[in-house]
Amino acid sequence: MLNYNSPIEIRRVLEQLGVRLQKRWGQNFLVNRGAREAIVSLVDPEAGDNVWEIGPGLGTLTALLLPKVRSVAAFEIDRGLVTYLRENFGNRNNFALVTGDVLKTWRSYLREHGTPNKIVGNLPYSSASALIAALAENRVLADKLVFTVQRELAQRLGAQPGIKNYSSFSVLCQTVYRISERMQLKPGSFFPAPEVHSTVVVLEPKREVEDVPEWSFFLVCLRMLFQSRRKTMRNNLLAGGIASRDRADRLNEIFKKLGIDPGLRSERLSPEALMQLSQHLAAELQDL
Repeated sequence: MLNYNSPIEIRRVLEQLGVRLQKRWGQNFLVNRGAREAIVSLVDPEAGDNVWEIGPGLGTLTALLLPKVRSVAAFEIDRGLVTYLRENFGNRNNFALVTGDVLKTWRSYLREHGTPNKIVGNLPYSSASALIAALAENRVLADKLVFTVQRELAQRLGAQPGIKNYSSFSVLCQTVYRISERMQLKPGSFFPAPEVHSTVVVLEPKREVEDVPEWSFFLVCLRMLFQSRRKTMRNNLLAGGIASRDRADRLNEIFKKLGIDPGLRSERLSPEALMQLSQHLAAELQDL
């Protein structure tokens, strides 16, 4: 078995595979054994769990997870790493390899196999927000999602109203998941060392979101509300066509009923308040 703590051995295996690391794929291998074990502990693997692993690389977490769970579905895009994973884990009856871009493959795998119990992965910054947003939009309510992300993205995930990092992405993720930062990882925990610091975040589902009415409308409304950060909520909604301008008085009535100043910008309101606004808009505007 490969010594996952050794950058020298990892480099040798990559050279044998002909793998040239791609920065856009976030190919930084976790060589800190303590951090790997801590991440697996956060996943809290149980014997009956079906786990998705996003970007397994050379299997640093895979090797720790497989003996503990019912199955691991590993999503990997790099052909050289796919070859390694297939050769080293393909004989395990609880291991499945899903090749290609996870942003393009996860939906079909979900339809075929159902929602996993746990999801874990070291996500590249270039696609991390897109993947997490897609999981949230589709209300993928795994029992726990444990992601290693760039520190700045973790700050966006947990951002509170009124600060710079608070955005529609923050609102979406906090509506679907309870979010907590659990670990900070320095560049030296990885090979090759990235130029950024990383944070391990845990997302736990808010089950009540399954019963939210007009979910699709909420997603549309959320995009409208944050379309222009410099505009007020009222003007963003009008510009987005949520209500025609000749019926703007109805929009004002809804704001008044909720006790919300329509002259505020969206980043001043909590996710709960924005959800409440969306539900009232859906219920009371007949021309949607």
